[in-house]
Amino acid sequence: LVVLGLVSWLLFTIIKTYSKNPIAYKYVKHGQTIEIIWTIFPAVVLLIIAFPSFILLYLCDEVISPAMTIKAIGLQWYWKYEYSDFINDSGETVEFESYVIPEDLLEDGQLRLLDTDASVVVPVDTHIRFIVTGADVIHDFAVPSLGIKVDASPGRLNQVSALIQREGVFYGQCSEICGIAHSAMPIKIE
Repeated sequence: LVVLGLVSWLLFTIIKTYSKNPIAYKYVKHGQTIEIIWTIFPAVVLLIIAFPSFILLYLCDEVISPAMTIKAIGLQWYWKYEYSDFINDSGETVEFESYVIPEDLLEDGQLRLLDTDASVVVPVDTHIRFIVTGADVIHDFAVPSLGIKVDASPGRLNQVSALIQREGVFYGQCSEICGIAHSAMPIKIE
C-alpha cells in the first residue's frame, strides 16, 4: 500500500503540474530520477518485509517434538510407509506398502487412481512429522488438502509436518513425473 500510494501520488503530481512545475519537468524529461525512486523504494520495502517472512516460514516448518513420525519412501510405482515410533512384538518397526487399487477391483464408492489397498492411519489433533525419501527416482509426496508437498529424492531425507484437525480421508498423489506409472502412486491418509 505504501509503494502504491507513493507511485500513484508521484504520477498524479507529475501529470497535474507538468506544464507549471519545473520540478515535474525535470522528472519527466529523461525519467532517470523517477526511475531510480520507484525502483529502489519498492526494493527496500520488499527487503524489509522479506526478513520477518523468512523467519516465520522456517518456524512454521519446524516441529520441535512431534508426537508421531511416519517415513514415506517412494518406489516405482508405489509408496512404502514406516511407523518408526511403533515397534511390533518381534522388535521391528511397523511398515507396509501401499498400492493403487486396479480399476477392475474397485468397489462402489472407491475413487479411481486415488484409493489404495492400505492407507496411512493417523490420529486427529496430533503433531505428525513425515520423513520423505525416494528409493529409485525422484518422487513427490503431495496431499494438497493437508498442505503437504515435498520431494522424495533418493539419498536425501526431507521432512514436512502436519496437524490434522478433523476426521476424514485425505487423498494425494505423486506430483513428480517419475515414470510411466506415475499416476498410479496415490496417497491415502485416514
